[in-house]
Amino acid sequence: MVPPVVADSVRAYYDRRAAEYDEWWTGTGAFATRPRPGWAAEVERLVEVVGALAGPRTLDVACGTGFLTRHLGGAVVGIDQSETMLELARGRCPELELVHGDAVPLRFEDESFDTVFTSHFYGHLEVDERERFLAEARRVGRRLVVVDAALRPDVLPEQWQPRRLNDGSRHAVYKRYFTAAGLSAELGGGEVLHDGRWFVVVATGPGVRTGSSALA
Repeated sequence: MVPPVVADSVRAYYDRRAAEYDEWWTGTGAFATRPRPGWAAEVERLVEVVGALAGPRTLDVACGTGFLTRHLGGAVVGIDQSETMLELARGRCPELELVHGDAVPLRFEDESFDTVFTSHFYGHLEVDERERFLAEARRVGRRLVVVDAALRPDVLPEQWQPRRLNDGSRHAVYKRYFTAAGLSAELGGGEVLHDGRWFVVVATGPGVRTGSSALA
């Protein structure tokens, strides 16, 4: 798949999107009139799932504005490549350690964390990037928890999406959508923590019940 020509890098795109990023979560701004049946209720459920993750020390990779980061339990470190995103996260989560840095390679020593958590980051990675990220996540943490976008009948599982920000700038972003079973298989087997219309959550790693589901 060949991407269209874009003027800005992914890093620049998220720097420019930072101020409006939470509109996507909260259904405000440009998303106020977008039809997303059940979205708000599922976001609430996702927050519950994230809040129930057990582990004394967690790394949130690509933590963004900290929308989900703040709900993680225990000692939490958030890392993001966008300093603009981190400025917003610091205002929301002043008690957390937030680090400016890349996801590959991660700047932490082996087995520094019990859990590596990431939300809506894995689905933006192309093949070689996925392999490198998974190797890094498994190096620094025992368990990996991935939150990403659920595959729906109205979307292609893999695409380059045209996006327009509130400032009028236009960008192209690589995006994938997953079934819970498909994501679990891609991660090498794992436990499905949530399988919804809008989000899927899968945990994988030592001690995780591979091929199982924690859904009530």
